[in-house]
Amino acid sequence: MDQVLAGKQEVGSSAPATMPAPRVAVLVPCFNEELTIGNVVNDFRATLPEAEIYVYDNNSTDRTIDVALKAGAICRKETNQGKGNVVRRMFADIEADVYILVDGDDTYDAASARRLIEPVLHEQADMVNAVRIATGKQAYRSGHRFGNTLLTSALSQSFGHQCKDILSGYRAMSRRFVKSFPALSEGFEIETEITVHALELGVRIAEITAPYKERPEGSVSKLRTMHDGFRILWVILLLLKAERPFRFFASISIVMFLLMVGLAIPLIVTYLETGLVPRLPTAVLITGLAITGLLTLMSGVILETVTRGRRENKRMRYLSYPAIQVSSPQRP
Repeated sequence: MDQVLAGKQEVGSSAPATMPAPRVAVLVPCFNEELTIGNVVNDFRATLPEAEIYVYDNNSTDRTIDVALKAGAICRKETNQGKGNVVRRMFADIEADVYILVDGDDTYDAASARRLIEPVLHEQADMVNAVRIATGKQAYRSGHRFGNTLLTSALSQSFGHQCKDILSGYRAMSRRFVKSFPALSEGFEIETEITVHALELGVRIAEITAPYKERPEGSVSKLRTMHDGFRILWVILLLLKAERPFRFFASISIVMFLLMVGLAIPLIVTYLETGLVPRLPTAVLITGLAITGLLTLMSGVILETVTRGRRENKRMRYLSYPAIQVSSPQRP
């Protein structure tokens, strides 16, 4: 009996099995980044030696793949042009517990990667955004800075103010967030879609600040300030229609009703004074605006119900993946 009890005590006092280390994947979408991709891969290998680094080439015409392979990255290709298409393929193909998304232009600080993933591993954050702090005059051009501020303000007004730099290409995400993200965008607007997805799911969002360097000499930015800025603004409007349909259609309806009232007041005054309606086309226009405004408002009410069901489905999809479990450090 004493031996049995001793055996039970020994079993009960044994240390719990340690959890496996979380898998970390660094995702680097690339298009003609021969001059910089080698430094990016080497820097992340030095900072996160346990991580797997994936470089997805997007129809580069230079030696991007050769340089990335030589640096030790896992290289794959995506033939559909556009950063959004590359990110969609990455999120579908790669299995990990924590994902770091970063550009291949060597402007983001790899040394900040450890701080970037800490909230995902230990604070149950699902998206951690790196707010860029420019280290040089040419690192963050005034046009890009103004556009980012404008678009961030537009997004905050529409979906809530939780992000200071929605266009940052440097962020960490959990598995459950990545695998529940639909990724519908094709180009640089993918960062905006990622942010809206996080806001709509109501997940925990964190931000850190990280240095933002200038591109090395000879490296050319693929971002077209005006063209891509308007595309991002257009995507914000489309996402507002899709995710906040009542607000979107109610705004249109209010404009129509205000226009209707402005046209109707002179007509009503004339009718009260003379008993006549001399401007029949205006009366018809007023009637059309009233009907259209009412239909628009009802469309918003109906679509809001549909969107709520879709949001619930996305939330259930998100919850179908377990949260990251990381063993706590042993205290002395």
